[in-house]
Amino acid sequence: MRYCDLHSDTLTAEGEKQITKRRLEMGGCTLQCFAAFVSARENRFRQAASLADSFYELCEREKIKPVTRSDEISSGVNALLTVEDGGAIEGSLEKLVCLYERGVRMMTLTWNYENEIGYPAFFDYEGLLKGERSFADREEKRGLKPFGFQCVEKMNELGMMIDVSHGSDRLVKDVAASSKKPFVASHSGARSALDCARNLTDEGIRLIGKSGGVVGLYFCADFLSPDLSEEGQREALLCHARAIVNAGGEDCLAIGSDFDGIPQNPYLKNPSVMPDFLERLSKEFGRERAEKFAFKNFLRVFSGI
Repeated sequence: MRYCDLHSDTLTAEGEKQITKRRLEMGGCTLQCFAAFVSARENRFRQAASLADSFYELCEREKIKPVTRSDEISSGVNALLTVEDGGAIEGSLEKLVCLYERGVRMMTLTWNYENEIGYPAFFDYEGLLKGERSFADREEKRGLKPFGFQCVEKMNELGMMIDVSHGSDRLVKDVAASSKKPFVASHSGARSALDCARNLTDEGIRLIGKSGGVVGLYFCADFLSPDLSEEGQREALLCHARAIVNAGGEDCLAIGSDFDGIPQNPYLKNPSVMPDFLERLSKEFGRERAEKFAFKNFLRVFSGI
């Protein structure tokens, strides 16, 4: 079974990569999203532009086809350029347009820090890094800023998918109330399966599903289950999949691995293991619904932008 993966951090990963073309082929990947992850706090647009260059260099070097529309997808491995952290546009709609012109078709509005667009799920990420906070401590009140609403409107106009992964609960609600098009969470889990600020509430999942969007289930072990064994993670992934489908419907679940942005999952170590996971989804939900989760749901959203 082929699949689409809504998120990876391969462009900024150091050392041995989880994603290689060979592993994508072994896994049956038809579309891999590569995020220009902006980690700097200064010169953020410049970093995003440089990573866009890296994306096209990777595609040329590995003979992977870059696409900007769903009807450009062909046999073999295709690639879509995205941006992680809307701070990359530095509060400028003109810079948003520039990234669109470079081929970006999806952007997460926030990462783990407040930016010009809005607020992240973790209200004190520095405290989390220092061990002063837990994964369950979340931002509950603040969402989109005034510029964030302008950004949502412009992304709708351009045809760039709005990604609320890493966003606060309020931000998800604000996007649902203001976006005229389906929006997504490219790499997230379900809070009903594990109480973690990075996981979506059932209400958030329902809002995404109601918009016609999807939630890409990620493989970040710490956000899936405290059981870090191979079997524990296999069962946790199915548990989160059930929770997303129960809250958002069968048209809402997709795949968003977060490969190369997370430590190796004990079960899903890299894309070559995807056939086993997709087979388990088939046994759990049936072949027809598993195909929706694997590629059809996201391609529906992508074709509608």
